[in-house]
Amino acid sequence: MVNYVSANYIYPVIAPPIKDGVIGFKSDGTITGVYTQEEALELNITDIRYHEGILVPGFVNTHCHLELSHLFKKIPQKTGLPAFVREIVAQREQPEEIVLSAMKEADRQMFENGIVAVGDISNVLVSKAIKENSAIYYHTFVEVFGFDRPSKPIIDNALSICKNFGPLPASIVPHAPYSVSEELFTAIRNVTGFKDVLSIHNQETAAENEFFELGTGQFAQMYERLGVQKSACHGNGKNSLRYHLPQLPQNNLLLVHNTFSTKQDVDFARKQHGFVFWCICAHANLYIENNLPDIEMLLNEDIKITLGTDSLASNHQLSILAEMQVIQEHKNISFDHLITWATLNGAKFLNIDRQYGSLQVGKQPGINLLNIGPDLKINNHTRVMRLV
Repeated sequence: MVNYVSANYIYPVIAPPIKDGVIGFKSDGTITGVYTQEEALELNITDIRYHEGILVPGFVNTHCHLELSHLFKKIPQKTGLPAFVREIVAQREQPEEIVLSAMKEADRQMFENGIVAVGDISNVLVSKAIKENSAIYYHTFVEVFGFDRPSKPIIDNALSICKNFGPLPASIVPHAPYSVSEELFTAIRNVTGFKDVLSIHNQETAAENEFFELGTGQFAQMYERLGVQKSACHGNGKNSLRYHLPQLPQNNLLLVHNTFSTKQDVDFARKQHGFVFWCICAHANLYIENNLPDIEMLLNEDIKITLGTDSLASNHQLSILAEMQVIQEHKNISFDHLITWATLNGAKFLNIDRQYGSLQVGKQPGINLLNIGPDLKINNHTRVMRLV
């Protein structure tokens, strides 16, 4: 049986919007047709459910930390990244039943918010039970870090976690430039396969670049407190992007946050690596650093941008629509760009665009209804209803 829905506009993403268009889909969500109003009339399509608003594909959340869901409203806002990280370390360990309950609710929230696929950071195996029973597609990034420890036990542990996540897709990824040694980057390269996709926190705070360029600042102080020796890469005049990017393999790579990235960084990345995606987590950027990336610059550079929510430790909700809203509130970014970032680009990064990311025949991308008018302005009253 084929069901049909229509709205004021359909946004296929890979094609121009269709006024009063019609989508046909099977009970499993497979799209059977995307029609103009005239085509639907010619085909004598009836029993169409009409909606006010626009129809878009399901959202792709390329950066999340499901494991931190139990820290909702536990971490102070606008403290800066080093202080935020200290709070995460101090409060992270909780009884497993509390962690699992919070993750289950976060997964439900993302599903209700029209999210169909997630790139999720994991340090341990605890989220597997949630992911294997979820209607959401998850690619797990098993995150590793270590600047003063041998890399072999770190990688061996990560390989074990990846194996235990199977058959769910999982890849071993570096945490951030300031927490991964050259030796560990080499070990990550050695275990990265052709199908892996990678992620790294990038230039999230000014202190990160300062640490690499000058060898001073909050991260230098953190190293000193931990008794970790700085290496030759700290204070060598090159920022964090120039440290980590040449060490990463040519797989799809997500640079996350980019709050303090510049045009020069984009130019360097373009020359250095052919498969870079730039993830914006606007609410988390404001929550932690009270700052946003230079989004207009990133847009003008014509690079592949995606959206992420980060975690409930650094956000008030896990909603890609909310991320679009706060970007449109602070920056002059069109809906056309935002919906591409929220859907197709994320699917391309995760290598799942054969199924997700656009409204096309044969795909199962999910169908979301947004109650916005022809001005395409997302505001605090905009809601998402998941139809499929």
